[in-house]
Amino acid sequence: MKIMKVAALAMSLLVAVSASAQFRGGSAYEDLYDSETSAALKEHVRMLASSMMEGRGAGTEGEELAAEYVAGQFEKYGLELLSPKGGDVFGLKTDEGDTLQSRNVVAYVQGYDKTLADNIIVVGARLDNLGMMPMSVDGRQTNKTFYGANGNASGLAVMLELARMVEMNRIMFRRSVVFVAFGASCETFAGAWYFVNRSFEDFGTVDAMINLDMLGTGYNGFYAYTSSNADMNAILRTLSGSLQPVIPEIVAEEPYPSDHRVFYAKEIPSVMFTTGRYPEHNTERDTESILDYPDMERELEYIYNATMALADWNGDIAFRPDAAPKKKPAKNNIVSYADCDQRPMFLNSTDPKQFMEKWVYQYLKYPQEAVRDGVQGRVMVEFVIGIDGKVTDVKVVKGVSPELDAEAVKVVSASPKWRPARLKGEKVRCSMTIPIEFRLEKKGKASFGIKK
Repeated sequence: MKIMKVAALAMSLLVAVSASAQFRGGSAYEDLYDSETSAALKEHVRMLASSMMEGRGAGTEGEELAAEYVAGQFEKYGLELLSPKGGDVFGLKTDEGDTLQSRNVVAYVQGYDKTLADNIIVVGARLDNLGMMPMSVDGRQTNKTFYGANGNASGLAVMLELARMVEMNRIMFRRSVVFVAFGASCETFAGAWYFVNRSFEDFGTVDAMINLDMLGTGYNGFYAYTSSNADMNAILRTLSGSLQPVIPEIVAEEPYPSDHRVFYAKEIPSVMFTTGRYPEHNTERDTESILDYPDMERELEYIYNATMALADWNGDIAFRPDAAPKKKPAKNNIVSYADCDQRPMFLNSTDPKQFMEKWVYQYLKYPQEAVRDGVQGRVMVEFVIGIDGKVTDVKVVKGVSPELDAEAVKVVSASPKWRPARLKGEKVRCSMTIPIEFRLEKKGKASFGIKK
């Protein structure tokens, strides 16, 4: 039965791409003018809010299919899954005394800064919706489906594309980022409670939580609920002072309860991004036709910038207002890349991707013994850029194999001079950590992690 549903779901997506439902008065013809990101957001929503998902009711086959889809997208985008492909399953007692089985899907992007990589920013989105409800129409039994396009296929879609962006630009994130699709959220936030209290062993290292819930009706507004946390407000207001595609209104009144409450109860600074309530909320009319994808794309860009700001925040993100952030001291007179006032430059660019594309992946060679043995993976290399611009102290902080590790160190060690970093106007020694990708394709063809 499940195999038949998966096959039918694939067919329904082909139909959806060629003849989608109307988009706020438009037509499928408008799909031709979508940006790549808008098109991806639409594809996610069409899958997650399709009739085959049957409203993604907690504990149903539809929720399981949704979990498998989210896990597959995480893997496609290069994230490391921390849960099985079918999700991290947990049980929940119902009012009737039965046990409902729901699931969380968890994925991970490691931060680059060795002093903060063990600290975590959690990004979560509700996986489930209300499912299906039996009803009688003219004496005939039928089922009403609560598709949940905005609640919360929209938040899941934004989270998936956010995960892609964070993974692609992982070298810019000091803290690690964990992405979670929470099951049974409609059942008293059970998935979030299970994640926080039972399944995530490293919960003590979580610095902040971002909740994405109902983000598809931006024409109603865009809101950030921070529970009036002083540090969270300060970070968001800092963003508001820079050029952003859209800026949320920071609200003191909770738009509606969601998974962030579980984190707040554990004194974790949290923010919920949402476009608020809408007339179709919790009705069968909550379909993709009500969603505003250009607004979702703008919200995604802002949320990406907010995630980076939290991941790169110096010191603690305090839960209580009297606990001020503390800047971490430099060790051995070496300043972290993110802490420099003026970051080191390679070929006149402070973007580390310039070094990766113009130097590392130009001269990297895939060791033949590694190709022969099918060895591939990501080597994390740390190095120091001196006040003279020379690269020194190159070492592997997370390796794959002796052959790949040695090749990565060799290429980084041979780097031309950089323009040195500065702090308070003075040249300083600066530490960086970069991920170097070694990939094998079909027929033993070797490639490297250049993002196109």
